[in-house]
Amino acid sequence: MRQAVAQESGAAAAGTAGWAQAGLALAVLLSSLGISIANVGLPALARSFDVPFREVQWVVLAYLLAITTLIVGVGRLGDIVGRRRLLLAGIGLFTVGSAVSAAASGLWMLVAARAVQGLGAAAMMALATAFVGDAVPKERVGRVMGLMGTTSAIGTALGPTLGGLLIAAFGWPAIFLVTVPPGLVAFLLVRRYLPADRVEAARGAGRESFDSPGTLILALTLGTYALAMTGGRGGFGWSDLALLLAAAGGAWLFLAVETRTASPLLRLEMLRDRMLRGRLAMSMLVATVLMATLVVGPFHLARALGLETGLVGLAMSAGPLVSAMTGVPAGRLVDRYGAARMTILGLGSTTVGCVLLALLPATLGVAGYVGPLVVVTAGYALFQAANNTAVMADVEKDRRGVVSGVLNLSRNLGLITGASVMGTVFTLGVGADIAQAAPDAIAAGTRTTFAVAGGLIVVALVLAVRVRR
Repeated sequence: MRQAVAQESGAAAAGTAGWAQAGLALAVLLSSLGISIANVGLPALARSFDVPFREVQWVVLAYLLAITTLIVGVGRLGDIVGRRRLLLAGIGLFTVGSAVSAAASGLWMLVAARAVQGLGAAAMMALATAFVGDAVPKERVGRVMGLMGTTSAIGTALGPTLGGLLIAAFGWPAIFLVTVPPGLVAFLLVRRYLPADRVEAARGAGRESFDSPGTLILALTLGTYALAMTGGRGGFGWSDLALLLAAAGGAWLFLAVETRTASPLLRLEMLRDRMLRGRLAMSMLVATVLMATLVVGPFHLARALGLETGLVGLAMSAGPLVSAMTGVPAGRLVDRYGAARMTILGLGSTTVGCVLLALLPATLGVAGYVGPLVVVTAGYALFQAANNTAVMADVEKDRRGVVSGVLNLSRNLGLITGASVMGTVFTLGVGADIAQAAPDAIAAGTRTTFAVAGGLIVVALVLAVRVRR
């Protein structure tokens, strides 16, 4: 009798955990979809509001800036007031922001609503990852991290295709309205199946324990850096250099404030942890390289290989789809063989893919690009599952939110940096105006970009070996 009761209760617990993981995965998927689905709508938005591209791009930038500047702060706030309640607030903000975006009557109303969406997405990204340590047994952390990577990749891959179909059928408001129903589902799943915050977590040390000055300085610093990397979009001028210098000054001021704060946003001893520093640096380097595939891919496929727009989108989706399919198996490999080994294997695969992209001639056609791209993204999925598992597995419970925020921040900074740096490398490699360049020049730019990308991954490999030792 007791055995039957125990089996029943175990099955119920497994079911509850499954629904909880589904809610977390849906939150991650929506936050990723919020970026990729808006990109495809920029031309339609520019026509609808009759504004130039430099203004309509703020529909994407507002979302990215909100996530980048706030993700560490909301992660820490979740540690203090309770992660479940803040995750619910984040999902609610994201869903409301989606509905207001769809109803926006002007561009700047839409930009403001997207910033609200980004604030919600920051909480969803940081706290969904932090919850894995609470809701999942340690021996299964790797596969759940792989599931999170899979859902993020699905969101990235689904956005352009789904967005294009919705705009063609219903107009641009549909690309924002489509995220409202799944947002409500995610809210209900998290509210019903995630364990309630403990009273101690909710009351903690009180509101005064939240490092408001440090959070504000870090948000302004990160926002300044992100603007320097994304604002120009056509080159790097004196204003961008001034923003970078201001960001460097902000970083110095942030560290100075944190040394004098009783309850700092980031404990300096955490920053002195060589393992954590190494893994955050690896995350940023790999994300920078991943962005190269998104920056260079459309030009190489369209200009060097002569593909039509529809076929370019199809070829570009190969990377995210491979990442989606390999995420969960990668997590199982991490659980079985350990995060350290799988980190090195994932980086090795990414290096091989970059070297192939740098050496293979354009005469091999689409297969010569998509084949190595699959190798790069499969390695990325394995690295992501292993690196996230290694960082989050042994974090103290009251610091999981902020560490998860820092981990996601390193990836976002890599993507932002990659968009600027890899775009510049590609332009230099082409050696001429990209709009007028010959196919051979575009192919040369692609090879140059991935040669640099391969060098960055080698640096990450060196870091991985040092961390393992």
